[in-house]
Amino acid sequence: MLEIRNRLETPPPPRNLQPKARLELPFELRQKSRLRAKLTSGEEVALLLARGEILRGGDLLLASDGRVVEVIAEPESVLHVECDSPLALARAAYHLGNRHVPVQVGDGFLRLRADHVLELMLKGLGARVSSMHAPFEPESGAYGSGHAHGGGHHHHDEAGHGGRIHEYGDHVRDEEIRYHRHHPQK
Repeated sequence: MLEIRNRLETPPPPRNLQPKARLELPFELRQKSRLRAKLTSGEEVALLLARGEILRGGDLLLASDGRVVEVIAEPESVLHVECDSPLALARAAYHLGNRHVPVQVGDGFLRLRADHVLELMLKGLGARVSSMHAPFEPESGAYGSGHAHGGGHHHHDEAGHGGRIHEYGDHVRDEEIRYHRHHPQK
């Protein structure tokens, strides 16, 4: 089975690194660092990337046989959200973020995975919500860098990981505990 262990720095790729194969995955699977999948040609691959890496459409990977594999963001069921004003769109984004929902932010729109409850909430806020089948590329979150969507390149955090959706963990809980020790409720 073909193994893929390395992501290449992208884009633009040097002319000699043109993709020779494609790996099309929905966002849910592009978050996994260990995965068995098939290239669009049908060839089986084992994805063995560094823990915490998230693949984005357009990323280039290096296969064990030397081929360059392009990651394709597979279209999936998403909600496309638009509002009458930037303030209303910001309000919708706030409410989604408050629920820790992965959200793709575009020029004048938001996208999120299809979810009936969130759709009702957004409509209740006055948003126009439509269902569509499109690639889903959510923001990486406040604690992980990842793609700068406009620039198309990777930024990495201090730990060397790119694009985590959230890096909340024990350090957040520890900060909360320290805060409550020094600020007891009255």
